[in-house]
Amino acid sequence: MYEQQLPFRLQQVADMGLFFNQLVFRVVWNNVIDIRVVANHSLFVGAHGLLTLLHERDCRRQYAPKNHWLIKDVKASAFLGELEHGKKAASLLLQKVAFIIPHKERVLLFRKFVNGEKAAMGLTESVFASPQSTLITIHRSRIIEDGYRQLAAIPAQALKGVIRVKFVNQQGLDEAGIDQDGVFKEFLEETIKRVFDPSLNLFKVTSEMRLYPSPTSSVQDNHLLLFEFVGRMLGKAVYEGIVVEVPFAPFFLTHVLGHHYRSNYSSIDELPSLDPELYKNLTYIKHYEGDVADLELNFSFDEDVMGRLINHELVPGGKAISVTRENMIYYVHMMAHFRMHTQIKEQSNAFIRGFRSIINPDWLSLFSRAPELQCLISGDTAEIDMQDLRAHTQYYGGFHNNHRVIVWLWDILQNDFTAQEKGQFLKFVTSCSKPPLLGFTNLEPPFSIRCVEVSDDQDTGDTVGSVLRGFFTIHKKDPIGRLPTSSTCFNLLKLPNYQRKATLRDKLRYAICSNTGFELS
Repeated sequence: MYEQQLPFRLQQVADMGLFFNQLVFRVVWNNVIDIRVVANHSLFVGAHGLLTLLHERDCRRQYAPKNHWLIKDVKASAFLGELEHGKKAASLLLQKVAFIIPHKERVLLFRKFVNGEKAAMGLTESVFASPQSTLITIHRSRIIEDGYRQLAAIPAQALKGVIRVKFVNQQGLDEAGIDQDGVFKEFLEETIKRVFDPSLNLFKVTSEMRLYPSPTSSVQDNHLLLFEFVGRMLGKAVYEGIVVEVPFAPFFLTHVLGHHYRSNYSSIDELPSLDPELYKNLTYIKHYEGDVADLELNFSFDEDVMGRLINHELVPGGKAISVTRENMIYYVHMMAHFRMHTQIKEQSNAFIRGFRSIINPDWLSLFSRAPELQCLISGDTAEIDMQDLRAHTQYYGGFHNNHRVIVWLWDILQNDFTAQEKGQFLKFVTSCSKPPLLGFTNLEPPFSIRCVEVSDDQDTGDTVGSVLRGFFTIHKKDPIGRLPTSSTCFNLLKLPNYQRKATLRDKLRYAICSNTGFELS
């Protein structure tokens, strides 16, 4: 279709997509077929099936222009208004063709669903008044083990509530907590960073450095329970709107969305996001013009698993079934299905079970493709809006929006830093280089900057004297020997009161490029 543009030109395929998009929408929205039976009507089923195929092909490799799938005849606000009033047509369309609504509106709707559930469960009160509060104690050297032991067994509803964390340091002493020990964001980030490390062998990475469950994860004790725990933790991050920089393989996110259960799902179409080399080889076999028997293939293959040669049969008795011209296509699909599904079925199911115990599966239908779910997990792919960040920044220790150092800081970020350095700066302070999907007004906790006079190990917080000195820029000497530091669990930048703009620029650039974070000052 792409190279020879046969049997249809790409423009014709795009036109077909537009036609069927309008047809499906109008049949439901205008009640052409009774809303009570339309979902099972042959016209709707056929049109929707073809529309889904055309849309998914465009998602894998774009052929239609931007915003091609949006319905422009009805404003998003009007559609969401109908949805809020319980109109069945709007609900059915959102379930079947969510992509007709702009992605941003669907993210807003997702957050509305989350907030509505929190209100229904009484989770919108303060941390101290909330009945859904769980305290866990985590030793720094056993973050995964302690977290798993204390959180894996609690009900999902309790995990949706407030989790307060008490950290114990390497010396066995309780760490002093700022947020009444409720440093859950730090615990969550540390847990996710460690469990997704490929060296743990729970997850592997593709050639494009995208994560997916490891087929050999069974070397870890209770590996399926760990996968379910990881799914719950990631679900908790999404539930709370905490963005985490975890890049998943698109095929795996397709599984999380549940699309692999669709009748029109094809493993071979998703295979390039896992193993492009295998996809290339299977495509070669599929189009092989000679005698397939010459390739001496059968419905099994050998794999080196940790130094042992393991034979996998694609079908029962597959080692004795030769690949022929007649069963060649079946072989190609079974090979792709084995690599994408069979090998990691138990791991994927455990992860998805944990994730969906926190995130309502109905909410996931708002997102029609893998990149949209990836953005929900890891933040926006758009360029960082420094004006938006500044508008939603809080200041402490004497700093304020018009303070000399703050004016320098925003000017440096806006005009001196590259797009990559802006991402590094954001990651330095928040642990994620991408902004929240709906802007920095949704960053939790809010982005903050505090004037500091001493090193981190001496820092006991703001005092009347330190605030006054910061506010009036009173200083003893230029702190040129100190670097900016951060507390990512609070999205807090701790900035010395530098006396020269050039010093601020150089120190900040060094800190973010060295990824020094909290420990270097």
